[in-house]
Amino acid sequence: MTDTTERNPCVHLAGKMLTERRHACAFFNSRAEEYRVLLPFIKETVDQGERSIFILDPEYRAEHLRWLEQSGIDAVALRQRGQIEIHPWEEAYLRDGRFNPDAMLSLIDGLYAASNVDGFSHARLWASMEWALQDRPGVTDLIEYEARLNYLLPKYDHVTVCVYDLAKFSAGVIMDVVRTHPLVIIGGNLQENPFFVPPDEFLRELRSRLP
Repeated sequence: MTDTTERNPCVHLAGKMLTERRHACAFFNSRAEEYRVLLPFIKETVDQGERSIFILDPEYRAEHLRWLEQSGIDAVALRQRGQIEIHPWEEAYLRDGRFNPDAMLSLIDGLYAASNVDGFSHARLWASMEWALQDRPGVTDLIEYEARLNYLLPKYDHVTVCVYDLAKFSAGVIMDVVRTHPLVIIGGNLQENPFFVPPDEFLRELRSRLP
């Protein structure tokens, strides 16, 4: 267990200090850009003795660990101490071979609650969202999930970054993703999102699109 009760660590993302809004979407054109922007965010977590949680394509896990090690993060030792957790898509978004927003929201709630119990008051989640490009049941509920996540996250003082590859998602999906996140990273820059729509309003709109 890590005791963080006496500390109030700062949280920086893409070079800026975060305040109360801690749900960001991050758009990148390459892996190199993704890691250039997000590795300092994770390194800060490590330096402050907090927990980093990754949800990744299982086929990319080894390469992800190499990026961490090359940045000076001893992923093996940190995992043994509970400071790093790595979850493949099949244990998170695609459990039982499908996407279920309710189950995923419950999982995020559980991961963050467990972090608090374990003494990590400022955990950070880096979630790769390319699972939503797979032909799996329920993946069309991605946007509903992103909107509803804004109900859950204010319970915690943790940071959630949802990572999207700009070359792989359609313009329509990207626009909806932007509208469900209070913060957005694009071109390596973090900004308060003027296009953010509160979840009540956005979910009403989403329901209105149904035939």
